[in-house]
Amino acid sequence: MASWFRKKKRTYSPDNLQKIQLKSIDYPAKIILAWTKAIEGKDQFLLWLKDNGYPELVMATYAIYLKDDAREWLQKNGYAHLMAMINGAEGNESAQKWLLSHQFDLLYHMALAIEDERSSVLWIAQNAPKDIFLLTKTIKKVKDQIEENHNDIHSFRKDV
Repeated sequence: MASWFRKKKRTYSPDNLQKIQLKSIDYPAKIILAWTKAIEGKDQFLLWLKDNGYPELVMATYAIYLKDDAREWLQKNGYAHLMAMINGAEGNESAQKWLLSHQFDLLYHMALAIEDERSSVLWIAQNAPKDIFLLTKTIKKVKDQIEENHNDIHSFRKDV
């Protein structure tokens, strides 16, 4: 009975990443800004991303909001590096190490900046374009809100 109350532990298996070719995530600033708005909850931007060929950003948005089917989709469809960044932003050290060891420096520092690691916040501010800095801040804000809701008995099971 006690196992029923345990929080489902999200796992991250770098072994599965070797089997699927990772796809490019090099987007123009306008796409990053649209994704930022989608993460903020602006549905029209989420629909625009979906209708204009960016299903991975739609799924990444849902993954940020802890949707397991979106997390699985990212891993199975060549966007495991995006999923690693999201897991790393949730404190998963193996995801953080994987990003660093595979030279995904930007995603690594985004994950740590979302986790409030000061040196990574500074790295992003100095080395990334402003749209990436804004995206990182937005994901952090959403993740902090999710964490606050999970710790508040009055908002039990509310992810936003």
